Amino acid sequence: MHVEDIDSDLDLDEKEMKKTSAFEADMDDDLETEALANMAGALLQEGEEDDTNLDEIENILELPDNGFPKFTLAKNKARFLRMVSWYRGKEEWIEVAPLSGVTKLFKQQTKELEGIRSSKLDYEMELETGTLTPSQRSYRRDELKMCRVQEKMAVHLISKLQVKIKSGRR
Repeated sequence: MHVEDIDSDLDLDEKEMKKTSAFEADMDDDLETEALANMAGALLQEGEEDDTNLDEIENILELPDNGFPKFTLAKNKARFLRMVSWYRGKEEWIEVAPLSGVTKLFKQQTKELEGIRSSKLDYEMELETGTLTPSQRSYRRDELKMCRVQEKMAVHLISKLQVKIKSGRR
């Protein structure tokens, strides 16, 4: 391996480390193609309801693939799969991460959680107005479910980060 190859590998690692949001995460192209192909039956048709009760699920990351929530839009399903991948990676990272990095991620995730909850409230209020077309309602329900799912994953990650921070300061 040449020095240039090592430098470019380090640059890639730095770029990956800077992705602090699940929405910024990228899946490997092959993985994303495979995931999208496998989810053909995991998408809801317009007007169809998902029977997954998110309140009963303690940790979405521990669900088998066929137990994941279903979405109307393929882009949301793909976004969900990227989030799952990102959160799983962060949970593994916590085990070996320095306390400073854990604290930084804790602050970022706490701030992001505020934004998720704000978006969730906006979608809930829009759905309550009753002025949306069926297509708009379907889209808003999908986005609301995405917010709920991301909120659950973020809260779970934040609690793990808190445990790591408390144990690291002893």
